[in-house]
Amino acid sequence: MGTITTLLTEAAVALPNPDPIQPPGTEGFTSIMGWVKWLALGLCIVGLMVAGALMAINSRRGEGGEHAGKIGMALGGVIVISAAGSLVGFLMTA
Repeated sequence: MGTITTLLTEAAVALPNPDPIQPPGTEGFTSIMGWVKWLALGLCIVGLMVAGALMAINSRRGEGGEHAGKIGMALGGVIVISAAGSLVGFLMTA
């Protein structure tokens, strides 16, 4: 069993690992990805504003604390959207 593991490890190390290169003619796709990222972050900002407004309105009724989870989810979305490119690059090298 150890021999098979050693052979597989050596084979994996011997594989080439080329740098990713953008194919010619795909500049438009890169622009679309930028637009989608911009729109997604804009929606997260609007979501944070709405959650904050609902928290302020419902705090008068004693229900403001339940919106903290919504704010946490919106902030989590901002982190994932902002780091999407880095996350994919990290997962591809793992």
